[in-house]
Amino acid sequence: MPRQTDTRQRMLRTAAELLRTQGYHATGLNQVLTASAAPKGSLYFHFPGGKEQLAGEALTLAGRELATTLESVLAEAGGLTEGLEAMVDHLAEGLEASNFRQGCPLSTTALDAGADSEPIRQACSGGFDAWHHVLVDHLASHGVEPEAADELATTVLAAVEGALLLARTRRDVTPLRIVGRQLRTLAEGAK
Repeated sequence: MPRQTDTRQRMLRTAAELLRTQGYHATGLNQVLTASAAPKGSLYFHFPGGKEQLAGEALTLAGRELATTLESVLAEAGGLTEGLEAMVDHLAEGLEASNFRQGCPLSTTALDAGADSEPIRQACSGGFDAWHHVLVDHLASHGVEPEAADELATTVLAAVEGALLLARTRRDVTPLRIVGRQLRTLAEGAK
């Protein structure tokens, strides 16, 4: 029999995947329970705040995990522009591997329910902020001045998010590749 923490983690991970592909309103609690093989009574035991709490925590987890992944991808690539290219490549590969069902782990839900739910908005904002900080650190560690690094990180994040949305709806990673090339030019000019 799995420990309680295993059930809770399974529900969080399942919710994160479902939110990523179908958004908040299309993700039902019974669907989360079934897909995570969790007993029905465990939902409100682990998440007394219901769906909103589950979604907020799942988005926080997804945001943290992607921040850690991006940090690793940027660090392993080495240089300033190589890191940005590696990040775009990583996101494009993930999108293709999911058959264009899984873009950003936050954006689907942010667009779907972020305006209606403060906990969801905060979870999404926290995830985007974490990615922003990873990008600022990468840029600053390669000689970009702090203010310029902050602005360029915002530009990178906004461009990549938009490219993920276009790529997902077009079912083609070309928008990501174009943004990657443009980010190289921007980053080279920022040093």
